[in-house]
Amino acid sequence: MATRNPPPQEYESDDDSYEVLDLTEYARRHHWWNRVFGHSSGPMVEKYSVATQIVMGGVTGWCAGFLFQKVGKLAATAVGGGFLLLQVASHSGYVQIDWKRVEKDVNKAKRQIKKRANKAAPEINNIIEEATEFIKQNIVISSGFVGGFLLGLAS
Repeated sequence: MATRNPPPQEYESDDDSYEVLDLTEYARRHHWWNRVFGHSSGPMVEKYSVATQIVMGGVTGWCAGFLFQKVGKLAATAVGGGFLLLQVASHSGYVQIDWKRVEKDVNKAKRQIKKRANKAAPEINNIIEEATEFIKQNIVISSGFVGGFLLGLAS
């Protein structure tokens, strides 16, 4: 029995036609964050030896630092190369930039970012407080992570 796919829907290209997904309500309903990072999770000191914590933190930090370095270089190369190509195309006459429109769009984006940042401030402060408490409770593994991260950036 063959099923027929419905025809694809056409989507509006207007800026206001997208839906914002707010994950704060999901996080409030599913308390996985508190189970992992909350007060009931307990410090890592009670679970593993100091040497194990330093090794675990160092290895995960090194991996994160190494990936951060590689992705950062790739992103910087892509952005810089794209900017260089646009400048060459602009000076060669292939591209003409409407700077008034660019300025208008940038100002609109700034207003939207400020409006959303003001709404998200309480949730961000809560996450920062929980992360700070986690780091305080697990200072050994956190310091191993920082050291490994720096080594990963250097390699």
